[in-house]
This record gives sequence, C-alpha cells and structure tokens, in this order.
Amino acid sequence: MRQALLLMTIAGCSLAGCATLPPAPTASASLESRAGSSVAGHLALTERKGVVHARLDLHGLAPGSEHGLHVHDKGDCSAADATSAGGHFNPGGAVHGRAGSTPHHAGDAPSVVADAKGEVHVELVLEGVTLAVGPLSIVGRSVVVHRDRDDYTSQPAGNAGARVACGVIATP
Repeated sequence: MRQALLLMTIAGCSLAGCATLPPAPTASASLESRAGSSVAGHLALTERKGVVHARLDLHGLAPGSEHGLHVHDKGDCSAADATSAGGHFNPGGAVHGRAGSTPHHAGDAPSVVADAKGEVHVELVLEGVTLAVGPLSIVGRSVVVHRDRDDYTSQPAGNAGARVACGVIATP
C-alpha cells in the first residue's frame, strides 16, 4: 500500500509539476594581486540553511605560509594596496577575534595556509553573515588576503600585514 501511494505521488508530481525549492543563493569574487604581490585566485560562496559556505582557491603565495583572510566593509579594490576596501566588515561593532571561538567581526575568517606549491584550496564557513539583502550581507563587499597570519588578538585587524589580494563579492 505504501509503495502504491509513493508511486502515485511521484506520478502526480511528474504530471502536475511539483514545486521546487529555490536555488541556494550564490556569489563569488575574483581576487587580484595587490601590494606588489603575485597572489590571485577565486572565492565561490553558497548559502545553505542560513550558513555561508566558501570555497577559496589561491596561487602565488610562499609555500607553507599562513595568511589572514577577511571580508572588508567596502566593495572597492581599486587602490594598489587595497586600502580602498576599508576595514573589516563589522556591523555589530565587535572586537576583532577568531571566528567560532571568541567575539569577532562579522568579516573575520580563519587564516589559510599555502601548500608546498604556494596554493590554497580550502572550504570555509563564514559565520554571522549572509548573501541575502540586509545589514549582514557580504554581497558588494570585498574579500582580502593578507601577507601575514592573523594573530586574532591585535585590534582592530589582527596584525595580518599588507593586503596582497583583493576581490569584490558579487552575485551572478
């Protein structure tokens, strides 16, 4: 009986056209070299169940080096040193810190480590932000890779050094 009901439901959906879920919101950024570096790459973002998942691919880094990664307030990477991107995205007025374990800016993300080829290929979760329109949206802002690792304590930005790559987050 259950199998017959299931088959009828499937057949009814096929004939009538079942409603489908809307596609997950997506955005991306092409990261270009800044501050005289050769660092470049791509960030792909997808929001699923209220959580922003990121796929980051970078090249041009020193092998084994660690780098701060942040979403910055302004969607402007025009300055040669990417200072046009402003400070970290921080709509809540929090102190800088480690995402997931301490109070932190909405734009604070985990540092990334280059492999033996000077590349980064990593999946990340960005906490406290969205791709949807609103005050926590990161669409239209920039993502910045820094020369050094983030110490997660120095204020206001983690002492991560020069901005070596920058890209504006945009929807397709």
